[in-house]
Amino acid sequence: MFLGTHSPRLDEKGRLILPAKFRDELGNGLVFTRGQERCIYVFSQREFERVHEQMRDAPISSRQARDYIRVFLSGASDEMPDKQGRVTIPAALRAYAGLDRELAVIGAGSRAEIWGATAWAEYLEEKENAFSDTDDNDIPGIL
Repeated sequence: MFLGTHSPRLDEKGRLILPAKFRDELGNGLVFTRGQERCIYVFSQREFERVHEQMRDAPISSRQARDYIRVFLSGASDEMPDKQGRVTIPAALRAYAGLDRELAVIGAGSRAEIWGATAWAEYLEEKENAFSDTDDNDIPGIL
């Protein structure tokens, strides 16, 4: 499970050093893809395959499903970290997420997310009040 917030930096080659806590789960390969809210989702190979299987069950007649699957999968890139835990984020995904040197890598349960540090701080500031106001009626069964 991916938890916490980490603050690594991109190097000049577009590489990220994976947070130490994430390396066991991602060390045998990972998949980057476009995330919602202009972040990058990071899945282990196994979790990405599970998500893909769920997508395969979506009705091909649904335009919304087709659109989502196209955007999600066309941005996907499978990568292998090196021995130092570094992995290159493809340039197209760096551009999509507006990444510069300073990053926020957050745990989101079954996946990690990569955000520009400023974008993450702004998102968190905007959403924290709604988070505080959430109750069981808003998201049944989660609290």
